[in-house]
Amino acid sequence: MLKYFNIQANKSACWINPGDFGAHRQSLIFIHGSGSNSNAWSLQYGKLHKSYNIAAVNLPGHGGSAGEGKTSVDEYCVRVKGVLDVLNLPNPILVGHSLGAAIALLLAVKYPEAASGVVAAGGGLKMPINPLLLEGLKTNYGETINLICKFSLAKSNREKFFTSIHKSLAAANVDVLQGDLLACSKINLTGQVEKIHLPVMVVCGTEDKMTPPDFSRQIALAVEGAELALIEGAGHMVMMEKSQEFNDLLNKFAVSLLPGVALKV
Repeated sequence: MLKYFNIQANKSACWINPGDFGAHRQSLIFIHGSGSNSNAWSLQYGKLHKSYNIAAVNLPGHGGSAGEGKTSVDEYCVRVKGVLDVLNLPNPILVGHSLGAAIALLLAVKYPEAASGVVAAGGGLKMPINPLLLEGLKTNYGETINLICKFSLAKSNREKFFTSIHKSLAAANVDVLQGDLLACSKINLTGQVEKIHLPVMVVCGTEDKMTPPDFSRQIALAVEGAELALIEGAGHMVMMEKSQEFNDLLNKFAVSLLPGVALKV
């Protein structure tokens, strides 16, 4: 269910467990990508909420959260850290996608005590954005959204997921989406993620055209002990396109951080 929390003088919307929020020994903090919202994780929390405390964060200006969208990962980190402080959940694992992956990784650098592990999906040390996309959002919004949706999915998955992704992006505030993409274009985690000493799993679809697998390989090489998982037949929206495979990896990673816990998913 969607619940609102007061975070730094703004209301932040999070999807949380319906009924037993806070009752589990481990917690999953989901952080969505550019122009998205907590619905991006529906195929995760719909399956996992009986085993974990779930908080699927809506960044400011997204999905019912108050405030304006930001134009840097650092600014988003401040808001998500505020969410973590207010929720105070046990053994939180940060699970971020794309822009959210960068937020999760930077949080692990700046606030290592705030998490027990990180899952970075479809991310990169750098995430360059084609300037034509930024310009297209101003001059031809509809066609640009179509292109983003097209290149976010493996060709074999477009028919199944195109409409839902398009609906989400089309509903986003154009200034917020532009700000998110600008934040992505400024990301440079080189020389920073090397400071992470938390367990990290890096996930990417083998057909990701937005942040190709080599971007994830670079993260895994930079973070000591990081695990790399490439999911066949998935594009940038790997957690939706291959949800069962993604959930299995996430569950296995979480169990490895808290031995002795038997979870059903």
